[in-house]
Amino acid sequence: MTGSDSKSKRAIVALGGNAITSKELEDTIANQFSNTRRSLETIVELARQGYDLCVSHGNGPQVGNALLRVELARGKAPILPLGICVADTEGGMGYMIEQSLQNRFDKEGVDRQVCTIITQMVVDFDDPSIKKPTKYIGQFYSEEQARKMADESGWIVKADANRGWRRVVASPIPLTCVEKDVISVLLDHHFIVIAAGGGGIPVNIDPELGYEGVDAVIDKDRASAMLGREIGAELFLILTSVDQVSLNFGQSDEKKLDKVTISEIKKYFEEGHFPPGSMGPKVEAAINFMENGGRKVVITSLDLAAEAMAGKAGTQIYPD
Repeated sequence: MTGSDSKSKRAIVALGGNAITSKELEDTIANQFSNTRRSLETIVELARQGYDLCVSHGNGPQVGNALLRVELARGKAPILPLGICVADTEGGMGYMIEQSLQNRFDKEGVDRQVCTIITQMVVDFDDPSIKKPTKYIGQFYSEEQARKMADESGWIVKADANRGWRRVVASPIPLTCVEKDVISVLLDHHFIVIAAGGGGIPVNIDPELGYEGVDAVIDKDRASAMLGREIGAELFLILTSVDQVSLNFGQSDEKKLDKVTISEIKKYFEEGHFPPGSMGPKVEAAINFMENGGRKVVITSLDLAAEAMAGKAGTQIYPD
């Protein structure tokens, strides 16, 4: 399969962390492969419909495991910075998605090829979150252990509710994707591209050194929306752990949102209906994507993705 087609449709699909790691199963590599294979139905269907696809994914549990390995190997193996751990999970998880998807295409006679791009995201070193990090990552510690790790490694640590103490890092806004032109060329030739895994690797542009890693993490949905704009995607599909976006979630007056305009969802967002730690970043990413040229956002669960793409489930966000 070669050549490009200016009439082809373009979409970005953001797989939530539950697509690869399930809370119900032990987090083994075998189970991650099994979960990955089950999560691909919608991607296969969009490929059949002629979409050129960029697929992103979360990496929270996986990068947490990578950091745990680093901590357990302290004094025995070189310390790996956070950016390297993100890159490692981009490669490992990209491999699982790429292999599983290619096998599915080959089995069903779908003439598409898949590739994984280790993705760097440029951030501003003056981003407010750099100075006031709030993103919890890694393992839980006692206060004594956490403060010792902070002294030894230069971490910033904070109490995470009543569950213990954890490391916190910055979560800056991504400005541009370093590999966006490479991704666009691959999409032009109808490759399925896996990119922006875990939000991508945050990098700053140093006047002398050029690109340089930043000890931070980027929200996966925010990065996906930004990359979607840069590659000219018309559709943004966010697959998460809930079936729909809701107002007053979990309360007696909860209201599920079926079809909404960008103005309506923005109004609800500004009224504070979507908490920062759950649906907030997804809705914010949807607004960002739509306000910068996107034509449609769908937010739903993996189980209802096929129905949602037919307009029969999930939350559908349209232009005004």
